[in-house]
Amino acid sequence: MTLKASIIADRDFVIAPLDRRVFGTFVEHMGRCVYGGIYEPGHPTADEHGFRGDVLALTKELGVTIVRYPGGNFLSGYDWEDGVGPKDQRPVKLDLAWFTTETNQFGTNEFITWCRKAEVEPMFAVNLGTRGPDEARHFLEYCNHPGGTYYSDLRKAHGFEQPHDIKFWCLGNEMDGPWQTCAKTATEYGRIAQETGKVMKWVDPTIELAACGSSQRAMPTYAAWEYEVLDTCFDQVDYISLHHYMRNDSNDIKEFFAEIESLDYFIKEVAAVADAVAAKRRSKKRIMLSLDEWNVWYKAHTPTDVKKPGWPEAPPLLEEIYNFEDALVVGGALIVMMNNADRVKAGCLAQLVNVIGPIFTETGGAAWRQTIFHPIADCTRLGHGEVLRLKVNTTIFESKAHGDIPHLLATAIYNPETGDVSVFALNRSTEDAMELSVDLRGLGEGLSIVSATELHHADLKQINTKDDEAIRPTQNKSALAEGTGLKATLKPQSWNVFVLKAAM
Repeated sequence: MTLKASIIADRDFVIAPLDRRVFGTFVEHMGRCVYGGIYEPGHPTADEHGFRGDVLALTKELGVTIVRYPGGNFLSGYDWEDGVGPKDQRPVKLDLAWFTTETNQFGTNEFITWCRKAEVEPMFAVNLGTRGPDEARHFLEYCNHPGGTYYSDLRKAHGFEQPHDIKFWCLGNEMDGPWQTCAKTATEYGRIAQETGKVMKWVDPTIELAACGSSQRAMPTYAAWEYEVLDTCFDQVDYISLHHYMRNDSNDIKEFFAEIESLDYFIKEVAAVADAVAAKRRSKKRIMLSLDEWNVWYKAHTPTDVKKPGWPEAPPLLEEIYNFEDALVVGGALIVMMNNADRVKAGCLAQLVNVIGPIFTETGGAAWRQTIFHPIADCTRLGHGEVLRLKVNTTIFESKAHGDIPHLLATAIYNPETGDVSVFALNRSTEDAMELSVDLRGLGEGLSIVSATELHHADLKQINTKDDEAIRPTQNKSALAEGTGLKATLKPQSWNVFVLKAAM
């Protein structure tokens, strides 16, 4: 059986410009993300800073735009002062988030240096677990103030004459979670976020701040947490965070594909709560959403993954080995994020390397692309411009958790600078190919196809290894330009990307 689906888009019907910050990622002091991931002095590819050159190259290929640091759960017990200054004077401490020993050989200035080399924007976070507004304002002064004060001059003494000029700051991490060091109630967190945000913007009024939302949609305080927190710190913050991980515990591909819908519900619900807080104030201000942790994550998640005996340094933790079905779900999540471009203005895939990451390494050895690398790289490369509002006609399948689900999930991005339109399409049928027609109105006749690729494999459980990256994009030879659009065949269980050149 061959399914049929169609997409109609019009140049004049735009959801919103796509904020490039949605294509971010996350680096935490956890497992081998920092040590043995982005930073490994002595590695054959390491530079003078100890940064792995192979990981840097893959990070640039991945195309991420902003990177959140230093956590994560690690953040809630972290003293930023431990990670600056001469390395031989930095304290070695116990990390209660992941029950490991933290050497602090990598810290703020190393991360900023790495960001400059990787050509990404830094997103920093302040500890609102064991610490508070005073430490946050000092940290900001250290990073962003030009000079002439204690903390800005301390930065200069550490070899960084110019300010780091970090614009995006997170006020803590998952403060609703009982697993968090010094977790807080919504009342407690709302107040500390309000006061921290106030003094941070006094130090540097140009920064943007994100308050912690619920650490997951299933939290018992979900939605009530968002409302109370924003009702307290509404005037100080610009974003509310969302954390969302998708799972396939039942090993049912239809239910796994339906998990993508839960992200769409989450986004729309949090936006509605934020708008309710604004409505109470009769305010035109709109709190935007920062999906600053998201990914597929479920296989590498057991108590033994975290608690290793003897407080080891950078042990392997949460090293998810991604398969083909994971790549398809990640692609679907990216489509959902782009289709909510009017509210989702930042996003961080957790994490960049080794720890549930698209890049995987051997300590001392190779680095390679996991399966989920490819849909991310497609979107970062081609996701420029305005997200068009689509009319999608497609068949459906039934899921236990979310009811009727469309087989076709799609988005289209028009780039006014180049005249290109990028169409991203996920066929969620595991059995049937799909004949797709796309009508792009308002762009003129004579559209031409610039590129057409597909990510497909017959085995949903196929993984990539250092010796065989079996999951990688190939050409979709079925795509044909036709009038104001295209026709193409989407293979079963496939991720597809088409780029068309609009008539100018």
